[in-house]
Amino acid sequence: MNKSEVFLSIEINQLSELSSAATLILNECKDYKIFALQGEMGAGKTTFARVFCEVLGSKDWVSSPSFSIVNEYDYVNNEGRGKIYHFDLYRLGSLEEALQMGILSYLESGDYCLIEWPELMSELLPEDTIKISFTAMENESRKLQVVPFFSQL
Repeated sequence: MNKSEVFLSIEINQLSELSSAATLILNECKDYKIFALQGEMGAGKTTFARVFCEVLGSKDWVSSPSFSIVNEYDYVNNEGRGKIYHFDLYRLGSLEEALQMGILSYLESGDYCLIEWPELMSELLPEDTIKISFTAMENESRKLQVVPFFSQL
């Protein structure tokens, strides 16, 4: 994967297209487990996380971890079973708080990590993190750009 270019650019015109987008991202990024979800409030990060978990095979109810900071979900699919950790770091005040909550243990677990508002802890993210940028467009459509986290985009 070229570290300076958009790897995937996907336009979502309706919610029903999100499952196909999540499937495409999982297929194209099958060797990656950490996804940094970036975008303005209301851009669709949590909705994407819910659909991403469904596509992976989770039957758990996926909700925003705004107050809990991290939610844990189980999944089972043809490739096995595992955990998905879904973070919302918006309320954290510092990198120190992320470290105190044990963020490194999650990142090193080998399980999927979906991180909303990752900017707070960008220096802790491994090089193989995938960034998905969400941009709200006209008529409630969204543009998703998938790039390596450390690219300049």
